[in-house]
Amino acid sequence: MKTSPSAIALIKSFEGFSLTAYRCPAGCLTIGYGHTSNVTEGMAINEQQAEKLLKQDICFAELAVDMLGKLTQNQYDALVSFVFNVGNRAFSSSRLRRYVLADPNDPAIRQEFLRWIYITVKGRKQISKGLQNRRNAEANLYFNTEIS
Repeated sequence: MKTSPSAIALIKSFEGFSLTAYRCPAGCLTIGYGHTSNVTEGMAINEQQAEKLLKQDICFAELAVDMLGKLTQNQYDALVSFVFNVGNRAFSSSRLRRYVLADPNDPAIRQEFLRWIYITVKGRKQISKGLQNRRNAEANLYFNTEIS
């Protein structure tokens, strides 16, 4: 299965876009559409490079989701967006992953998405409104309900 164009648009909408490196609210150096690997201060890219990095990052997220077995397109897309944002390592040990493996239709999965709404700022965890909005959109997509 591959990530749908609408899911890529969802990822882009939550990641935002920058041709120059910046620090996200959690303090990670970021460029393009949420790319964080090997980003350095002062780094600059063009739109073509940003699209290439996005596709690479989505491929890594797809690899993690592919291991979950049979999913609907909406479930797949929601999980790719989630993994794109939190990373493969965090996802691989998450309760969300365990719930999906046990029963991809378990209603408790919605709550598992919503547990991932915190960022650490200056050593303190706090709720991120942006992550709250993203997790709601991912959970709604996963359960094929209207995205708000």
